[in-house]
Amino acid sequence: MKAKAARAAAAWRTYQDVTKPGTPGLMARVRAIPRLIGAVTRGEYGEMGRGKLALMALGVVYLISPIDVVPDFLVLVGLADDFGVFLWLMGSLLGESGRYLDHERRVVQGTLEG
Repeated sequence: MKAKAARAAAAWRTYQDVTKPGTPGLMARVRAIPRLIGAVTRGEYGEMGRGKLALMALGVVYLISPIDVVPDFLVLVGLADDFGVFLWLMGSLLGESGRYLDHERRVVQGTLEG
């Protein structure tokens, strides 16, 4: 039960971060996800490790896989685990992509100043 509450709280914090004035918006973060993945795999963005990227990939596989830890025919419980993984995945991706956009901004500003 605590894990579900923690995932919901993390999703709420991400929503607050996305809607905060002066921070990258939702669509900017979504468009940054492919660049984030590329930068992590090439080793150009060290603030997120490949291990976390692999966990996110496993989350995507879990969501699209027909095999579940808790079967979906147990309607509420079966869908709750999928929803929990979805909340964690979206919170992680949107949070990391926001930090990546800040990183890109710092790199561009450093290049222009230097």
